[in-house]
Amino acid sequence: MQQQIEQLFDNKPASYTEDHFRLFAGFKQALNAGAIRSAEPDLTSPTGWRVNAWVKKGILLGFRMGAVVDMSVNTQRQPLFDKATYPVKQFSATSGVRIVPGGSSIRDGCYIASGVVCMPPMFINAGAWVDEGTMVDSHALIGSCAQIGKNCHVSAAAQIGGVLEPVGALPVIIEDNVMVGGNCGVYEGTVVKRRAVLGTGVILNRSTPVYDIVKGVVHSATGDQPLVIPPEAVVVAGSRGITTGKGKEWGLHLYTPVIVKYRDEKTEAKLQLEDLLR
Repeated sequence: MQQQIEQLFDNKPASYTEDHFRLFAGFKQALNAGAIRSAEPDLTSPTGWRVNAWVKKGILLGFRMGAVVDMSVNTQRQPLFDKATYPVKQFSATSGVRIVPGGSSIRDGCYIASGVVCMPPMFINAGAWVDEGTMVDSHALIGSCAQIGKNCHVSAAAQIGGVLEPVGALPVIIEDNVMVGGNCGVYEGTVVKRRAVLGTGVILNRSTPVYDIVKGVVHSATGDQPLVIPPEAVVVAGSRGITTGKGKEWGLHLYTPVIVKYRDEKTEAKLQLEDLLR
């Protein structure tokens, strides 16, 4: 399948045949089943993850191949038009996924494990991976190809960015047992390691360094390596003063995330409520 996907991606035909659509249908079935994913753990990598660029090519192929069709349940009351290759993902009661009524949407071509809880309204895009026991809260977004581990909580209005292009770029990774607080934003291939806690309103991307006041180091993206948040780090929104020019004269500060501690018994007690909601 990998060879066929890469060949079709690199050599666009004048028109797509039934064989092409069968290939994509099989590819999407593998995505839905979790048999393939856009990124996976790799202990030899500095980040602990590697990109499967061919899978991202296959996801992009779906957008290239699909025609825009009417997907409305009721065209007059709520018209919906999207690529025929990416309808709404199908579930049944035996899937083990809770999708609470209220306007959520999950696109086909993503892996949603048993035990995932989806609170309305939320959105999960094609290519995402959401593992067992994770809760995706109201108004939260899981972007294309984002990888969310086991027993995470993506809190209300949190945004987990997607990275489809360039195909070699690492998507956002949220490892197991991570707490993503309300109104957080994690973008541009950031890796949040296991059991980390992101406080309300934390923004993580390639441009903003993270100051670790516990270990006395600064974490930042370098070259082709993304920002990596250490395991069990507790990150809150902070600021640092501008030390030169008008910024200093006017007493201005820049936003910066700060690691204020690492998980301890007090942190565990605050997060214990999460188990009652699943």
